[in-house]
Amino acid sequence: MVRDLIIILGDQLSLEISSLEKIRKNEDKILMMEVSNEIEYANHHKKKLVLIFSAMRHFADELKKNKFDITYVEFDKSKENFTKELEQQCKKFNPKSIKITHPSEYRVLDEVKKWEKILGIPVTILEDSRFFCKIDEFSDWANSRKELKMELFYQKMRKKYNILIDNDGKPIGGKWNYDIKNRKRLPKNYSKIPNPLVCKPDKITKRVISQLGKKYAKHFGDLEPFWFATTKEDAIKSLEDFIKNRLEFFGPYEDAMKENEKFLYHSVLSIYLNVGLLNPRDVIQKVLQNKDLPIESIEGFVRQILGWREYVRGIYWHYMPKYSQTNFLNAKNKLPDFYWTGKTKMNCMKSCIDQTKQEAYAHHIQRLMITGNFALIAGINPKQVCNWYLSVYADAFEWVELPNTHGMVLYADGGILGSKPYAASGNYINKMSDYCKNCEYDVKIKNGKNACPFNYLYWNFFLKNQERLKKNPRLWTAFSNIKNMSEERKNQIENDSKEFMKTI
Repeated sequence: MVRDLIIILGDQLSLEISSLEKIRKNEDKILMMEVSNEIEYANHHKKKLVLIFSAMRHFADELKKNKFDITYVEFDKSKENFTKELEQQCKKFNPKSIKITHPSEYRVLDEVKKWEKILGIPVTILEDSRFFCKIDEFSDWANSRKELKMELFYQKMRKKYNILIDNDGKPIGGKWNYDIKNRKRLPKNYSKIPNPLVCKPDKITKRVISQLGKKYAKHFGDLEPFWFATTKEDAIKSLEDFIKNRLEFFGPYEDAMKENEKFLYHSVLSIYLNVGLLNPRDVIQKVLQNKDLPIESIEGFVRQILGWREYVRGIYWHYMPKYSQTNFLNAKNKLPDFYWTGKTKMNCMKSCIDQTKQEAYAHHIQRLMITGNFALIAGINPKQVCNWYLSVYADAFEWVELPNTHGMVLYADGGILGSKPYAASGNYINKMSDYCKNCEYDVKIKNGKNACPFNYLYWNFFLKNQERLKKNPRLWTAFSNIKNMSEERKNQIENDSKEFMKTI
């Protein structure tokens, strides 16, 4: 008889996971499962599926080398969901109890909570110790204040873990946040930017590619070339490559966009952090060792992990499941087909979607200010937009995707996560990128069939949502401009927006 049957999920691929902390190698058993329901509940990018399954299989091999007793079930031999496969395995091994680290998604946690009743076996759900902030700790902080400002939460985490803090308890460099220095456009004469580390597929990865290619050929995105790291060793090499080749300029240009430059100075490490191949503590520690690099790059990167990543997870668990049901702006339009095909005359959208199809990746400004900005000002249904983001990006798990998309991108939560909707016209896109120069639309034209659709959709968004948003102090400029608009101009904006929406 097995004493503890320990379940490890596809985003818990770390020897440091809490479910393995007190494992008895001679008495306990590990179970890892690939199940079709996890593949099929969303139109997951093929590269995302390869990443997760290859990383899972590599991790299983690592566990075997460490003399753990493990059963691994591949998707073509398993039952359709975790519960049914677990029922079958429990009949085989008759465990006294089941242990699992807290799942990262509400729907999976909901399934896990039913296991004890279904199986008649005690189930223990352990805290996920990979995060800096515990779920209850975040809720205590959230319940103690009226507004949940990320900046204040970030400062709290910096102080608690003594990160970028001097001996007097003050922020190194004199400021908590260098975001104001992180908004530069890429210069015209910039040097060639090194791409992220390419990891060649080994036998395990090639087999996963073959299996998925045969059974899930219709899923979104390009299957090859596949270059992601699928082991901890290669993920660490990717981190070191980022620190050496791109971290120095990450800060100043983290908001920049450039056609045919897919990665710029971004780390592309969220992919490895979110499946467990990298530990966020180790990542921050390695970055902090580079004291000769600019503070705006070091702090900007630390803020993404210690601040934003922890904050959105806290928001997710504090407000779920009701959070996903909100639709503050009453957005109801259908997600355009071009989100899946890339077939649109808008060059910025086409470029970002084509890149997403190819790489299962786009950096945060492409997600927020191009594909996300369009979905916001076009009034696209939040559920459809969230489903798209969850499907197409390799780093997308609901705990991180939902708050970022539903809250930050779409303002569907009414301002819980972001203090204003991040709506922008074509002018912003032209300022921060070179997409506009190769576009069939003219960013300098405000109305008519040749005008950039972002221009009139931007103002149409504020006209439609005037009652909901006019009291927001951060939107004073937009509504001041609307107040001075002629009725003719307003009608032109509304007509152009209606005509454009009919075409998509």
